[in-house]
Amino acid sequence: MEARDPELKKELDATLHARRELGEEYESALVDSFLDKVEQRLDGTVDRRLRRQLAEQQMVVARGSRAPQQHSDTNFGERFGFGIISMIVAIPLSAIGVVNAGIEGLIVTWAGIFGVNAVHAGIGFSWLRSQPVRKKSDWEE
Repeated sequence: MEARDPELKKELDATLHARRELGEEYESALVDSFLDKVEQRLDGTVDRRLRRQLAEQQMVVARGSRAPQQHSDTNFGERFGFGIISMIVAIPLSAIGVVNAGIEGLIVTWAGIFGVNAVHAGIGFSWLRSQPVRKKSDWEE
């Protein structure tokens, strides 16, 4: 495992060494102490990031320009490829639906294809795309 923060790695090594010396009866206290240090480090990182974002927003407002647009999590190529593949798969699925259940099978098949594509595109499901994505640089400040 590659350590991203050498200070935390040193703290973990010290905690493990202390646990070996003190024994299992102090394990809970040592773990709590280490977790407190990790939490403080994360809070500091989040605070710095929030201050930077606030400063950037204030600068944008002060300059009177519009805020930069956020890029979509999914790019055009991914959406286009998904649409093409779903149309290719729709042909045999439509045939299977019609053979087994007639026009009702065809309607159910196309409703399913529409549903899958709608979920993938995020229509009505914006919470699916609003999950933050952690980047390596988030922890290397």
